[in-house]
Amino acid sequence: MNPSHPGNVGAAARALKVMGFRELVLVRPRFADVLTQPETIAFASGATDVLSAARVVGSFEEAVAGMQRVVGTAMTPRDFGPACHAPRPLFEAWATESQVPSLALVFGSERLGLSNEDVYRCHAVVSIPTAPDYGSLNLAQAVQLLAYEWRQALGGFPVQARTAPPDLADAQAVQGLLRHWERALIQIGFLDPAAPKKLMPRLNQLFNRAGVQSEEVHILRGIARAMQKSASANPGSEMPRT
Repeated sequence: MNPSHPGNVGAAARALKVMGFRELVLVRPRFADVLTQPETIAFASGATDVLSAARVVGSFEEAVAGMQRVVGTAMTPRDFGPACHAPRPLFEAWATESQVPSLALVFGSERLGLSNEDVYRCHAVVSIPTAPDYGSLNLAQAVQLLAYEWRQALGGFPVQARTAPPDLADAQAVQGLLRHWERALIQIGFLDPAAPKKLMPRLNQLFNRAGVQSEEVHILRGIARAMQKSASANPGSEMPRT
């Protein structure tokens, strides 16, 4: 209701799109051309399809037409009007109804919030739980949080893997790595082949615990080659044997 800042409108469009929602309705925005202002488009960050489909209307009634549940947002409960809820339990209850209702989330202006008159028209009011000493939320942040809660109540989205699973090195590769390190450690004087103690079995267990990947085997063998090269170039600079 009555949004003032183009950036908030754009960010709200982005917040809706990332949660899989598309319908944005503005009631009497401060700027008639807010949907096409550069700041709005910039803050939408690619959600221009939501902006293109957005509606600008002149009243609360037009904005919520056809919606079966209308939810207002308020930091503090009003003396009269619908009950105030935390969003999660309320949304979860509605999402488990035999027929999931269509939902309208109504937000007030950045400076004044929702008027009492608009709150009284809602089926329920939600208040986002915040730290008791500081509950101030930006309008677009509130849109994001409540859009997330409603999406989660509806079942949410699966987490998509962004990278391929690690390519773990096989046992043969790890043993080849160990043999290479053994030669390098002998060459730099760190390992005494006459009294190796438990160094190589301990390194073997270290690599097993680490779950060395194939690419990491190549890196570690490169380090071993560098140690050998350095030892060959400086034969008198060996480390004391362990």
